[in-house]
Amino acid sequence: MCWSATADLVAGTGVAAVGGASVALVRSGRDLPLAALPLLLGAHQIVEAAVWSSGGGSGPATVAWAVIALPLLAVWVPAGVWCAAPPHARTRLAALLAVGVVTAALLTHGLTTGPVTAEIRGRTVGYTVDLSHPALLVAGYLLATVGSLLLSGDRRLVALGVLVAVGASICWTLWRLEFVSTWCAFAALCSVVLLGWVRARPRTSTQPSRHPAVERQGPPKGD
Repeated sequence: MCWSATADLVAGTGVAAVGGASVALVRSGRDLPLAALPLLLGAHQIVEAAVWSSGGGSGPATVAWAVIALPLLAVWVPAGVWCAAPPHARTRLAALLAVGVVTAALLTHGLTTGPVTAEIRGRTVGYTVDLSHPALLVAGYLLATVGSLLLSGDRRLVALGVLVAVGASICWTLWRLEFVSTWCAFAALCSVVLLGWVRARPRTSTQPSRHPAVERQGPPKGD
């Protein structure tokens, strides 16, 4: 996700720190999965630092990287959006979460039955996973992750979805050209946006509301 082991380690530590701040500022348990997403992204980058250091290959770090990037995020993102979304949006988001679960199951099958390898290519790392119907899996992955943000019913999350769609396209193009991997910078930007989302979320009241008539009622009169 970054252009070197050092860059991945530094960026991953920074993104994880943003995630820690987001979790600390959470006002509602429903926001916790999305608030914790930068922690997962930071850990992902730190794992890739180990991939760089090992020179690629098919070791535990490579497998861990693939597990986080593919099946875990395919479920984590739509589940987090569903939890945080307003009630009127949860029906459509439940459908996208189902797409994410099915996609994650198929990705998990591919990871467990085929080889997962990494190759250092200049300032990028190329990963190879043996998947059947990759185009369909990519479509399901994007629908579950980016689609859930765009259909979240929360304007800040919709803006994040647009940012993810545009930024990921740019990062993917640079990575495919084997020019430089910029995913870490993109993850850092998204993490800061999520931190802003957490800070702007309303506090959930734990006290039951009282009817106005009850508020106006005076103390009971004696006989």
